[in-house]
Amino acid sequence: MAMRTIDVRGRKVELYETGKGKPILYLHGFADLHAVSAEPLAFHAALARAGRLIAPAHPGVGASDELPGGSAIGDVVFHYLEVIDALGLDTIDLVGHCTGGWIAAELAVLIPERIGKLALIGASGLFVPGSHIGDVFMHAQPERGVDYTTLREMLFASRDTAPALRYYPDKRGPIEEDVRRYQMLRFGSFVGFKPPYFYDRALRDRLHRARMPAAVIWGEHDGFVPRAHGDAYAQGLTGANGRLQIVSGAGHSAPMEAGEATAKLVLQLLAD
Repeated sequence: MAMRTIDVRGRKVELYETGKGKPILYLHGFADLHAVSAEPLAFHAALARAGRLIAPAHPGVGASDELPGGSAIGDVVFHYLEVIDALGLDTIDLVGHCTGGWIAAELAVLIPERIGKLALIGASGLFVPGSHIGDVFMHAQPERGVDYTTLREMLFASRDTAPALRYYPDKRGPIEEDVRRYQMLRFGSFVGFKPPYFYDRALRDRLHRARMPAAVIWGEHDGFVPRAHGDAYAQGLTGANGRLQIVSGAGHSAPMEAGEATAKLVLQLLAD
């Protein structure tokens, strides 16, 4: 299987599905499948070797319908509960990157009995005093109308890495990619446009409920979600045992920049 749509209580949800075995639900971030790329990356292909990979597009992203009643984080989390139910999944392994990691963490504390294992990659969602998540909304506005240097520096290890220049060029890209980037930014504004951005103040105190085996993975040079947030997740999630795993040489977009290395850390968790 590949890209398809399902009906979730009258809403269309686009998802990428491939592989066989235990279901792995993957929730995407900004520089990722659905959010900028229409095709899966090496990271997703690696995950699919471990099970049945299911990667939905967030509401209003790709071909997924927006939520009619709003898209605050609570609305999106409940939406994903309904997606899981619509897919007929009793238990899942859950992997989330960036904003998708935030949603994954919220699901893990809400329905821990249905999550076998949890992997968070550069996850937003926490309020960490003195260590605020970057303002992606400001940097998404091109300088001088064409320059995305600061956005690339936020999302990647360097402004001039190959994936950074490929998906965030200093010019208009293919219209389909421009639209996907806009859709993801719009979705991000629904859930995270409240300075200091992309956080649920209550989540940190609820992490103790997520007792499943967990991995917290961070790019070495994450310029969007500071490493202090990774430390907070690693300390708050019992199953992570206080351990933050670093992807050497990668920035925030570790699944895109270092797909095999990032997938290896996730697969180690899923194989244990």
